[in-house]
Amino acid sequence: MVPAGLNDAHQPADALVLFGATGDLCFKKIFPSLYQLVRRGRLSVPVIGVAKAGWNLDQLKARVHDSLAKGGCTDAAVASRLVGLLSYVDGDYADPATFTRVRASLGQAQHPLMYLAIPPSMFPVVVKQLNTAHLDAGARVVIEKPFGHDLASAHALNQTLHEFFDERDIYRIDHYLGKEPVQNLLFLRFANSFLEPIWNRNYVASVQITMAENIGVEGRGRFYEETGCIRDVIQNHLLQVVGFLAMEAPLNGGGEALRDEKVKVFRALKPVDPRHLVRGQFNGYRKEPGVAPDSKVETFAALKLEIDSWRWGGVPFYLRAGKNLPVTATEVVVELRAPPVKVFGVDTPGQPNYLRFRVGPDVATAIGAHVKLAGEAMRGRDVELFLDQKQGDEMEPYERLIGDALAGDSTLFAREDEVEAAWAAVDPILNTGTPLYPYEPGTWGPAEASTLVDGLCGWHDPGADARSWTRWLER
Repeated sequence: MVPAGLNDAHQPADALVLFGATGDLCFKKIFPSLYQLVRRGRLSVPVIGVAKAGWNLDQLKARVHDSLAKGGCTDAAVASRLVGLLSYVDGDYADPATFTRVRASLGQAQHPLMYLAIPPSMFPVVVKQLNTAHLDAGARVVIEKPFGHDLASAHALNQTLHEFFDERDIYRIDHYLGKEPVQNLLFLRFANSFLEPIWNRNYVASVQITMAENIGVEGRGRFYEETGCIRDVIQNHLLQVVGFLAMEAPLNGGGEALRDEKVKVFRALKPVDPRHLVRGQFNGYRKEPGVAPDSKVETFAALKLEIDSWRWGGVPFYLRAGKNLPVTATEVVVELRAPPVKVFGVDTPGQPNYLRFRVGPDVATAIGAHVKLAGEAMRGRDVELFLDQKQGDEMEPYERLIGDALAGDSTLFAREDEVEAAWAAVDPILNTGTPLYPYEPGTWGPAEASTLVDGLCGWHDPGADARSWTRWLER
């Protein structure tokens, strides 16, 4: 490898090094994403797999073919081009000889992308070895979440990374930011003028974000025992949605401008009051493999957030996520304040106006409005104006994010101050011993969660698809 100076943040990578190449993440997500990048003409640089598996290159190629077959990647010519880019280094990450062989495999590459698809405990080991072998000069590094397990550990991880890499060369990948529907939230807000006049505390009564899964921990009990619902999805995925909903307009669409505005939102978050948190655990969780028989880990969490800013002061943001709920869906409901005067008296529908954004698994936008019932009386009814969005050949999150990292575009990656500010908001509710309420699989979590939501409507429960959901008036 030819030594190079500081990496230009927009310099395209000329090699991809995959640490953990024989692991599940590469098999399930990364290899199919690389296939799609090759198909679109966005990947043509060498791909070097690194792992301690006792394998050779032929075994890695077989693994890639198996991954592509299971991922529905059926174009043999594209698969052949991807496999033709591969080389393999087998060795222990603690052994300097492994990195000497990586260096040799890179040849003349000057701007490699180092992808750490490995457990977070191995991040410090690998980045130190990269430095010792002079592989960090001119390189960028991608690390997978979790970025720590609390504020202190996130800060310590960032310090370790900064010993060897500039912040602009660190790409913290959260696949949620690569989802098309999540990015659509940004586009809806800042590409349309009709939202801005009402997008503030004067017109918005509350914001709800629900991320529901109708599955349990799926054999990952040991992992879940170390994380729980708050660390697994609320601190990262749902707070990112909060950032997109609450941020001010960035100066431009560039990565730093966008991330600057998100950081302002996270810094304005008041630390969550433990009294504004309800934790739950589905009945049967403690029988899962790897789960302690007296586990106090939450599989459901609902909380109330407050943003101490001019735009959002006094507007509650309600976040809810959980396993073994009735459906798998992620929805945002922005509830608007009632008109100041009931012109048509008691016959005006009681449900407030709202905007509903479905961001997974399907995509849609809906507006809740009131219209007149047919007849002589000035009586109304609730309707929903529904906008469906179906597009073909969308990029999957890992495909988009790996492509961006190869191109040197950090827009959809988490920055150091962003990560630490998000942890600071939830740090007060980690390991606090708040009550853990049981709930039955297939329900919307413990009944105690309903006490969090102020006002008439309560929680808005997503339906099985974007057109079906449980309105408060149907209860």
